Amino acid sequence: MVARAEFEGTVRRHGWAGGLARAFVVAVALIAIWQLVIVVFAPPPFMLPPPARVWRALVERPDLWRRDAVTTLIETISGLVTGALAGVALALVMTFVPAIRRILMPLLIVTQAFPVFAIAPLLVLWFGFGIGSKIVMATIAIFFPVASAFHDGLARTDAGLIDLSRLYRARRWQEILYLRIPDALPALASGLRVAAVYAPVGALIGEWVGASSGLGYAMLMANGRAQTDVVFAALALLAAMAVLVRAAVEIATRHIAPWAPETIR
Repeated sequence: MVARAEFEGTVRRHGWAGGLARAFVVAVALIAIWQLVIVVFAPPPFMLPPPARVWRALVERPDLWRRDAVTTLIETISGLVTGALAGVALALVMTFVPAIRRILMPLLIVTQAFPVFAIAPLLVLWFGFGIGSKIVMATIAIFFPVASAFHDGLARTDAGLIDLSRLYRARRWQEILYLRIPDALPALASGLRVAAVYAPVGALIGEWVGASSGLGYAMLMANGRAQTDVVFAALALLAAMAVLVRAAVEIATRHIAPWAPETIR
C-alpha cells in the first residue's frame, strides 16, 4: 500500500512531464504525416511548404522567436494573470453579494454572445496598437471561464459543512476562507486550464487587428507576401508556447488543489 501511494504521488507530481512527452510524440507524428502528404501529393510550396522549409524559416528569421514569440508570450501571461485575478474577484463578489450576482450574471452571459474578434477593433482603438490592447483581449477571453468555474465551485460547497461551521459559530470570513474557498479550488483549477488555452487565442486576435510585433502580426505580414513557410513557422511557435503555458498552469493547479480528484485536476 505504501509503495502504491508513493507511486501515485510520483505520477501526480510529474504528470506534467508526461503531458509534454505526449505533446512531443503528437508533434512528431503530425510532422511525419505532413512530410508524407508532401511526398505523395507534391502540393506547391506556397500552399503547403515542406517541414524542412519551415525549419529554415525559423533559422533564417530569428526575429520570430526573439521578438514576436516573446511579445505574444508576454501578452498571454499578462492576460492570463489579469483575467484569472479579475475572474476570482468577481466570483467571490457574486457569491457573497446576491444582489450583484443577479445584476451581473445576465450581463456576463450576454457578453459571451459577442465573439472576441468582433470587439477587437474597438479595443485597439481604445487601448492603442501597443501591448495593452492585446493584454485586454487575452483578459477578456479567459475572464468568463475562470469566473464561472470558481463561482460554481463556491456555490456548491457542501451545505452540511456550512451548517456544521455555523453550529460551531464560525464567523462569515472564517466560513469563506477556511471552507468555501478551499472547497472551490478544484473548480478554479479546472477554469484555469481552460483559460490557458484561450489566452494565446485572445492575444493572437489582438495582433491580427492591429500590432507592430507578435506572432499574429508576423503571420499577417507573411500571409500578405505569400510566405507560407513563415506562417507555418509562426504557427509552430504558437503551438509550442501554448503547450508550455498549459504545462505551467498544470503545475500551478496541482499546487493550488492537490487534493482534487484526478479527473478534475
